[in-house]
Amino acid sequence: MTATARIPDPATAAITIPALDTGRLVLRAPCAADVPVLRAFYASDRSRFVGGPKSAEDSWRQLATEIGHWALRGYGRWIVEEKATGRAAGLVGLWNPDGWPEPEIGWDLFEGFEGKGYATEAAAAARDHAYGVLGWPTAISLVNPANTASARVAERLGATPEKTVELARFGTVIIYRHPGPAGVR
Repeated sequence: MTATARIPDPATAAITIPALDTGRLVLRAPCAADVPVLRAFYASDRSRFVGGPKSAEDSWRQLATEIGHWALRGYGRWIVEEKATGRAAGLVGLWNPDGWPEPEIGWDLFEGFEGKGYATEAAAAARDHAYGVLGWPTAISLVNPANTASARVAERLGATPEKTVELARFGTVIIYRHPGPAGVR
């Protein structure tokens, strides 16, 4: 007898990705319409700290990974949209692929959206979701030592450097520990 894997029927298998709303942003589910903006981001030098630059094909695969993470973990990263323009500004949320040290809050902003506080605003909303809805007792953010802008975001969120770790795909990163639910201001 041969064992076969049961693959869910796409018509009946569904994942629910909640939308989050902040003062200036909407965090929404990633979708096929995001392929062009993700291709542009992953083709640029802005993606150097998160595995890029990547080819167009690998950017598409990254989008599939982002959506798949929601299906496998029940949480993931959202596309961040500016309310005022409807433009995609970044990819922010909760991340814990196999091999990760523990659940992370991560942020990637697209070209032209840095310096506006969007990463901090969106990451705070993601952290509130992790603590309030998912019941996480703690969270980390992984920051490349050369990524000073990302380190500043972590610090604005109240996270503090804890130690460094080696990740197979990313090399040395600093673990920033976020305050627990009781310590979030």
